[in-house]
Amino acid sequence: MKLKSLILGTVAAAGLSTGAFAADLGVLTSLDVCDALGISGLTISSDTNCLQISGGVSYEFNWGDYRQGNTIGSDLIVAVTPVGSYGIIGSSGDVVGADGFETDYDSKVEAWLKFVGTADSDFGPAKAVLKIKSVSQTRYINEGEVGADGVQLGGAALTATSIGEVDNRDFYIDEGYVSIGDSTVIMAGKKSSIANFGDSEPFNFTKLFAWDAVDDGVGFDADGDRVNFTGEHVIQVVSDLGNGLNVGVGLENLNGADADGLLTNAHGAGTLVGVLSYAGEGITAHVTGLAIGVLDGQVDAWGVHAGATGTFDNFRVRAAVGYLGKDYTSFGGDESNTLHAMLTGEATFDMFTVALSGEYARAENTTAGTESNGFGIGGSIGAAITDGVKINLGARYFNNDLTVGDENTLQVAAQLVAAVSETIKVTGEVGAYWRDTTAVTVFDFNDAVVYGSAELAWAPGGGFTSSIKGQATSEGAYRATYKAAKTFE
Repeated sequence: MKLKSLILGTVAAAGLSTGAFAADLGVLTSLDVCDALGISGLTISSDTNCLQISGGVSYEFNWGDYRQGNTIGSDLIVAVTPVGSYGIIGSSGDVVGADGFETDYDSKVEAWLKFVGTADSDFGPAKAVLKIKSVSQTRYINEGEVGADGVQLGGAALTATSIGEVDNRDFYIDEGYVSIGDSTVIMAGKKSSIANFGDSEPFNFTKLFAWDAVDDGVGFDADGDRVNFTGEHVIQVVSDLGNGLNVGVGLENLNGADADGLLTNAHGAGTLVGVLSYAGEGITAHVTGLAIGVLDGQVDAWGVHAGATGTFDNFRVRAAVGYLGKDYTSFGGDESNTLHAMLTGEATFDMFTVALSGEYARAENTTAGTESNGFGIGGSIGAAITDGVKINLGARYFNNDLTVGDENTLQVAAQLVAAVSETIKVTGEVGAYWRDTTAVTVFDFNDAVVYGSAELAWAPGGGFTSSIKGQATSEGAYRATYKAAKTFE
């Protein structure tokens, strides 16, 4: 202890007595700028700028025989395109194996670093944001490697029309923009959209079918469609008007990129986004408007998304609606429109939580002459057995009236969530899907599929999370998934 105290005392004395030397290392020792700007975490400061650093790494490995073979549920709910199996198994490619070539596996690493340099200005904090990201993925379907373009390079032949692209990108700029302002902020560069598609998640634990079909949202294709038309290269202004009211306007997708960052036809470039949102005591609400393809002076698509959530003592209620109209005939696409509305409510009584949700979805492709009208309902009841153990029972149903026929899809499920300790949680679920249809499609369907899953999640702290999950269905599909991730800031 004496030696340790002597060393620490010497270092402290040296730091206090050599002012010139300390000044040379001011980039490491001066935190005045960060403190003045209210910035914490992992930071480095100079005389005028505070540099905040954050990052993370995540890993996911899947192994098994998780081909889908038969689609489960409606294939024409909202966007008049196949939407798959709603997450039970088959996310890597809906294929049928052959004897001796059934195994599927997938390994994926994502890493990112984010740097935010902030300085004070007469207009408020001035920032430069840079986020670099890398994705490395290897996928084998039926023991055949899948190329970056989604084409199988070997193994057993596939029966599916698509198995998905493999994401392999060396370090690239995921975000790179500048901003300035306090209550009013001006932003320009490459970043995410200011569009708000929130306030749209059902409260029942099984959710809703059409909500799943548009990538966990209410049917505005921009949050689930292949072509996103938002974010990317942007010029944006957002302002806090006070009393919980915020407004924003932006020109986005100025580089004409799709959801994968690839360039589209110039007719689709430029999206005018306007957002009005409110967050008050127990209430959140928003309305988002979009005009797509404005750079050439002609709007090729337009949409609106609105949602609101109210919390009143033991009750919550939420409503959302999304509409998108497309006129892509100017560059070889289809003229179509989609409408999706949802209403959900939840009530808590002592140890019980009851939730009920409903939705309506309509999709029309004028060019192709197809139309889909459907409605869905879902409900669940949860019981908190103890402080760390909860049981959920739920179901969801969707009826679709299609141009090519009718179809009905039903799911029932039971779920157990148990907190074994403060850092370990176990989740188990069993359920079944039933489907009845008169529709004629290119897919082969089963009337019923039973499934089960079990997951062990570990979050010991320090930004580290890990989980292992097993899934199986009555179709003979199975998958084991391991995930691990760590973030820092």
